[in-house]
Amino acid sequence: MKNSLAQRRGGAEAESGFFRISAILREIIFFFVLLFAISVDAAPNKWNVVFIAIDDLRDELGCYGHKHMHTPNIDRLAARGMRFDHAYAQMALCWPSRNMVFSGIRLDSLGMKGPTHTFRKTKPNIVALPQLFKNHGYYTRSFGKILHHNGQDDPVSWTERRFWPPAEKYQHPDNRDCRITVDRPANHRNPLVEWADVADNVYQDGQTTDETIRTLRKVKDRPFMLMVGYMKPHTPLNAPKRYWDLYAPANIKLAPNPFKPKNAPDIAMNGFRYVRSFRDIPENGSIPDDVYRRVRHAYYACVSYIDAQVGVLLDELDRLKLTDNTVIVLWSDHGYQLGEHGMICKHTNFETSTKVPLVFSFPGQETRGLATNSFAELIDIYPTLAELCGLPRPDHLEGASLVPVLNDPKKHVKSAAFSQYPRGGAMGRSIRVARYRYTEWRQQKTKAIVARELYDHRTDPMENVNIAGDPSQAVMLERLSKQLRAGWRAAVVP
Repeated sequence: MKNSLAQRRGGAEAESGFFRISAILREIIFFFVLLFAISVDAAPNKWNVVFIAIDDLRDELGCYGHKHMHTPNIDRLAARGMRFDHAYAQMALCWPSRNMVFSGIRLDSLGMKGPTHTFRKTKPNIVALPQLFKNHGYYTRSFGKILHHNGQDDPVSWTERRFWPPAEKYQHPDNRDCRITVDRPANHRNPLVEWADVADNVYQDGQTTDETIRTLRKVKDRPFMLMVGYMKPHTPLNAPKRYWDLYAPANIKLAPNPFKPKNAPDIAMNGFRYVRSFRDIPENGSIPDDVYRRVRHAYYACVSYIDAQVGVLLDELDRLKLTDNTVIVLWSDHGYQLGEHGMICKHTNFETSTKVPLVFSFPGQETRGLATNSFAELIDIYPTLAELCGLPRPDHLEGASLVPVLNDPKKHVKSAAFSQYPRGGAMGRSIRVARYRYTEWRQQKTKAIVARELYDHRTDPMENVNIAGDPSQAVMLERLSKQLRAGWRAAVVP
């Protein structure tokens, strides 16, 4: 009996010890399961991101193999990604366009009134695009022009302080002491065009590339988002001479429509006063053909200069064996008029000012080398990058993810693209649908319509004739006006 009792007691003690050990094991297992769950939540698909922003690069010139432009590296990126042939900026001006991309919020919702502040002025607590990646374990840094000028930044978005190239815009000694101001005599203003015979990194954009490469080599073994902002082909149109020499002046064609569109309202036009402040552009009156040709020549040279910088980045990603683990997006903040409708500027709602290049390349992409006619807006970049990299989409975003289109170029996520530009106390709001561009100008105080524009891209792709006053277009005019008032939410395809 004693032995039996002792055996039972010993068995009970052993059983009790077993359960104690099991409980400890369960706690240990639970701890590691919890740790794993947290790590999975905090570390989604760790594809790297290289975000390339090019200033003032219009879509019609130079991208995707156009013969009159030398852009082999942008073409190379497009060949291994997907290009959007109907991508649009939400305003043809640097600071609003960039703040919208950075925040994922349209200008009306942002409420920004000018370039002196960033989106943080009105939306201080939102999670910005690079901030989202930083919050999920990415190294983030910006190089060159991302938000706007050197005085604008968003420190909370960066792991390391951003890089701004220290080089001067001009390299010829005769130009360095000049200033772009209309109240100075012409011989004391900067020229619009310069081509110094110097290395790429003597100008600012080459320095931006150099610093990006140095950072790539430093962070190659951790997830990163690098935002690379190139300033050209923004004015002044300055680039190393080797890129100027790629083009023969005699082969540069002028815009085929150097005139105001027929029946277009005056409010649709821009006097490009800024460009006229340079010493090699007439302050008033018409622009001679040789000046237009020189401006185009310089613009082309700047685009080829930036294309070379893109090539250096692509080559380094290949060399570091990062290409197969990196998402690349290349875009421009708006287009540019190079003599079309008699203007040298952006600042309009015309197709040439609002249409932009947009390319996405990502690992395992099955649609590489293809193009899509699906509408895209720059506001869509934020949600697209978030989805591609498996990050949660913040609730404040007003764009649509383009991932369905990236997987199938025949799909559509929206039926229209929207742009706007203010002038003369009115806001011009523009909607681009498959066949038409419709722009409605309303006084900002009274909301009364002061002018309308309607261009049929099937018969008039250069927007040379405003048919808004044509009685036969009355039904279409009202339909597009209603669609414009309904806004971007109504254009999103479920």
